[in-house]
Amino acid sequence: MTLIKSISGIRGTIGGPAGDTLNPLDIVKFTSAYATFIRRSAKSQNNRIVVGRDARISGEMVKNVVCGTLMGMGYDVVNIGLATTPTTELAVRWLEADGGIIITASHNPRHWNALKLLNNEGEFLNKAEGEEVLAIAEAEDFCFADVDHMGHYCEDNTINRRHIESVLALELVDAEAVKKAGFRVVVDSINSVGGIILPDLLKALGVEAKFLNGEANGDFAHNPEPLKQNLGGIMDELKNGNYDMGIVVDPDVDRLAFIQEDGEMFGEEYTLVSVADYVLSHTPGNTVSNLSSTRALRDVTECRGGKYCASAVGEVNVTTLIKEVGAVIGGEGNGGVIYPASHYGRDALVGIALFLTQLAQKGVKVSELRKTYPNYFMAKNRIDLQPTTNVDAILEKVKELYKNEQVNDIDGVKIDFADRWVHLRKSNTEPIIRVYSEAPTAEEADALGKQLMKVVYDMQ
Repeated sequence: MTLIKSISGIRGTIGGPAGDTLNPLDIVKFTSAYATFIRRSAKSQNNRIVVGRDARISGEMVKNVVCGTLMGMGYDVVNIGLATTPTTELAVRWLEADGGIIITASHNPRHWNALKLLNNEGEFLNKAEGEEVLAIAEAEDFCFADVDHMGHYCEDNTINRRHIESVLALELVDAEAVKKAGFRVVVDSINSVGGIILPDLLKALGVEAKFLNGEANGDFAHNPEPLKQNLGGIMDELKNGNYDMGIVVDPDVDRLAFIQEDGEMFGEEYTLVSVADYVLSHTPGNTVSNLSSTRALRDVTECRGGKYCASAVGEVNVTTLIKEVGAVIGGEGNGGVIYPASHYGRDALVGIALFLTQLAQKGVKVSELRKTYPNYFMAKNRIDLQPTTNVDAILEKVKELYKNEQVNDIDGVKIDFADRWVHLRKSNTEPIIRVYSEAPTAEEADALGKQLMKVVYDMQ
C-alpha cells in the first residue's frame, strides 16, 4: 500500500486500485475534505484557493482533478501553474486566498505525487488541523455546491516574478555585491520547477549559470533527493570546470544543497548553518531547527550571542517554535532555510540569495567558508521492528537508561552527550525506529548510532 495519509498531506504512487495509491478517486476525496475544513475553519472567507505544482509527469492529471474538485466544492481556483513550494506559499498570502494546495512529492521518485495543504497564511496545517482533514475524508463528510454556486477557474502567471522580486528586496540580499563578484555556478534543478525560476533569479543577481537537468519535464535524471550519492554528475562538473560553486535543489525547490568549487559537498546540514551565521552577523537573535539537525547551528548561534532552540521534526513544528521564540532564522538540516523576514516556509531561493551575498561580501571561496564552521559528521540508521512491537515502551526504556544525560523527549528520544548526540524516533508510516547520530568523526557518529541500536535490539 503506497497511499500515505498524514497530517502533512496525502502522498502516494500513481496508478493502481482506489485506496491503495494516489488516484483520481482518492484525490477527489481528500481535496473535498480539505475544502470542507477550510470552509469550516472560517479564518478567511474570500472563497479562493491557490493551486501550484512541480513538474512531475503526473502533475497535469492531478492538477486537473484538484482544480475541478475545488470548483465543485464552490471555491474559486487560482492556478499558478508550474511553481515551487515556497512560491505557492507566498501566492496564498499575496492573493489573499483561503488556502492552497501544492501538488508535489518533494524528493520522492518520479512515480510519486502528493497533495500538500496550506492555511490562509500560506503555511502548512498543524497537527490538529491535519487530523481534522483526515477525519472529514474518512467520514466523507462533505457537500458539493449546486450549479449556481460552483467556483470559477483562472490562471496567474505572475507569481514566479513576484517571488524573485521579493527575494531581491530582502534587506540582507545585496544584489549589487553579488553582481560585482561575477560568480559562475553550476545548477542541478533535477528536471523540475527549479529549471524555470532559478535561471531568472540568478540572472537578476548577475550570476552566470550552467544548468544540468534543467528541462522541467518531470523525468528525473537521477534520484531527486539532494544527497551526495545522487549528485555525481554535478560534482564531476565542478571538478572539471572553472566554477565557483554548485547549487542543487529538490523538485519543489524547498531544499537546498551547495557544492564547493573543488567538487566536494559543502554539506546539506551546513546550508542552514552558513545562511544563519550570515543573518546573525547582521541581526542577532535566536535560531531554531529540528532535533535531527546538526549541533553546528547551536554553536554558531551561541557564538553570535543568541539562543538555539530545537523543535520536533516537521516543518510546521519548526515554524511554530520560530514564532514562539522570535527566532530571526530557522529551518531543517536537510537543506531547508526558513527566513521569517520573507515568510514562514523553507525557501531555496532565499537561501541562494543570502548565501551568495555572504560569499560576495566576505570574498572567500565556498571551501574556505566551510572551514570556518564547527565540523560534525552525521550517521543515519534504522531499526526494523515487528509490527506488534510497542515502540513507545522501548523509547521510554531508553530514556530511563540514559536519564543521567541531557534527554529531550518532545519527539522520540534525543540524548545529548558532551560532544555528540543520538536521536531515536518512530516512523509514522512503517514499523521502524529512525536513528540519527552526530559526532566529531563519521566513524564515531556511526558507532554511537549502532550502540543505541544494540540497546534497542536487546530490549526486544
